[in-house]
Amino acid sequence: YECFILLKDETRSANLAKYVSLLPKLQTMLPCAPEYKTFVPGTSSDLNVYDAIFYAGDCNSGSKTIAINLPNDDRVQLAKGARRLQLYNSMMAKFNKILKPIGDVLVDPARKIRIGNKLYFGEDDSLVAEVIDNTTSRGRTLRFLYDGSYEEFRDALQSVGELPVPKWIRTKAEEIDNERFHTIFAKNEGAVATPAAGLHFSRELFKRMEIRDVNSAFLTLHMGLGHFRKVDVEDLSKHKMDSEQMIISEETADLINATKAAGKKVFAVGITVIRALETPVTTKAEVKPYVGWTNKFIFPPYQFAVADALVTNFHMPLSTMLMSVAAFGGYDNVMNAYKVALKEGYQFGTYGDAMLII
Repeated sequence: YECFILLKDETRSANLAKYVSLLPKLQTMLPCAPEYKTFVPGTSSDLNVYDAIFYAGDCNSGSKTIAINLPNDDRVQLAKGARRLQLYNSMMAKFNKILKPIGDVLVDPARKIRIGNKLYFGEDDSLVAEVIDNTTSRGRTLRFLYDGSYEEFRDALQSVGELPVPKWIRTKAEEIDNERFHTIFAKNEGAVATPAAGLHFSRELFKRMEIRDVNSAFLTLHMGLGHFRKVDVEDLSKHKMDSEQMIISEETADLINATKAAGKKVFAVGITVIRALETPVTTKAEVKPYVGWTNKFIFPPYQFAVADALVTNFHMPLSTMLMSVAAFGGYDNVMNAYKVALKEGYQFGTYGDAMLII
């Protein structure tokens, strides 16, 4: 015989019930024969979450689940529904004493982090994420397990993270980076880094452009980590870029096309803008409105269809950004400009200097 005294966790039980209620609908999406999509949960199902506060008798003190079907038989479960008590504090005790110490070792090197692993963030492990995929840039795709609104999740994520200021600038982000690491026209969340060329544009500069009848238009490309990965293949056509979400509105597309039709020049600010403009371009060199993804990698030789000039920072060696700049300005011209930059002590990278290629 065994005895447990349990304290029911109403919040976690309600969440579990919500997922159970979705099972009939979710099973219709399974890639299997129709007869396997007809399961209906038993009316006497009992799937709830408890904390074990006392145990006695011939029981396992580390039990994570108590099955209360008698007999514990598949036919009973089909007729009555699954009846199991999930012991949350027992599960967490096993995790903290066994799995967590191992996890601290597995996170470095990153190649040991595998699909299905759970990662815990924050001093109190308040954020949990499951590894669901590998990326082409040797990263990992995570699904965060969070019960709350998007705004609450965003605040929690920001509280355990920091701005991704490049390590060659400083080892840890400072308070001033909260302002400097964003362009003044930043609007949509989603990028892992700031578009460096855009940092050179101040409100005063935009006003001077307006006075001189220089139009400005905006697009979105959520820069991913693959943007910064060094190229390690000799054949550049075999290098794979991560897909990045991008948005070109109808208003932006119309302004660009009207500018080119009038014989005026289009200046692109940054390699992200160049890649976005070259993704939905037509054979007539017109930009189409676009909401989707791009993994476009531009390297020499390349015939650009939209931009007539490019504002871009000085980029790091072997980077995809440098190769795209070389495609736009010509390899020899760009290398000569970089020699001058090194001689004159120009700054490279995110907070560095910029050049204009016409």
